Amino acid sequence: MTSTKNLIIIAGPTAIGKTNLAIKIALHFQTEVISADSRQFYKEMEIGTAKPSKAELAQVKHHFIDSHSINQPFSVGDYEEQAIGLIDKLFEKYDDLILVGGSGLFIKAVTDGFDNLPKASPEIREQLNKVYHTEGISLLQKQLSELDPAYFNEVDINNPQRVIRALEVCISTGQPFSSFRNRTLKQRNFNSIKIGLNIDREKLYKQINFRVDQMAEHGLVEEVRQLLPFRHLNALNTVGYSELFEYFDGVLSLDEAIESIKQNTRRFAKRQLTWFRKDHEIQWFEPNQYEEILEFVESIRHS
Repeated sequence: MTSTKNLIIIAGPTAIGKTNLAIKIALHFQTEVISADSRQFYKEMEIGTAKPSKAELAQVKHHFIDSHSINQPFSVGDYEEQAIGLIDKLFEKYDDLILVGGSGLFIKAVTDGFDNLPKASPEIREQLNKVYHTEGISLLQKQLSELDPAYFNEVDINNPQRVIRALEVCISTGQPFSSFRNRTLKQRNFNSIKIGLNIDREKLYKQINFRVDQMAEHGLVEEVRQLLPFRHLNALNTVGYSELFEYFDGVLSLDEAIESIKQNTRRFAKRQLTWFRKDHEIQWFEPNQYEEILEFVESIRHS
């Protein structure tokens, strides 16, 4: 090994138990946690993003939780730059750090670097945005599935920003967006120890449904109501918020909106797993296998 610094990565689908495991491992190594959840950055989005509780945050220092406002544009490239700067600083104090989240692109940006993608003309973006605002996202989703089925099966297709960005590249270059990714890997001055969490799909879906019900009980509808003036922002084009905007528009009943959140979250979890399964460096465990996970981490740290 070329480095004694280790970044312990805990990845997996939503509602799997990543936060709880990250805190236990951080306490074991007496270190800090860096979030790689692209929705938990935003301080205005609390309930719908399932952030760690105040009690959990009090146990271990967390970074990139409530770090930005929905009014601040914050790209994957921005995250890479800020996260690597933070990691370098924290490694002056610690030999091990925890990176936890379900946003595969953000994790990849930290471990391998973010790809420099071709720039598309403003006209293409303007046309795609026009289609989105007049026809909705379904037409864009269909177009992406035809032009780049590989990326379509990985991306959160309910996120217009991601879908439009991929289509821009497809249309302007005539090549799939996915063909421009993973071209060059940046050298990092730390070892990445990758842990993936998964359980039986039926059990995971039950946990997702239960979490959504809890969110509703804890005030998700009122949270989204307060964010209605900002619904045009990219940060809010996401599961748990988009469906309730449709409820406030009168398109869906509340029960239909909640059921739609559950369904879209289950689909999102499936795409997260599709993404992470392509990384053959990930070692898979169930969330309750704490001792086995710790043994795995220690074996790599000492090799």
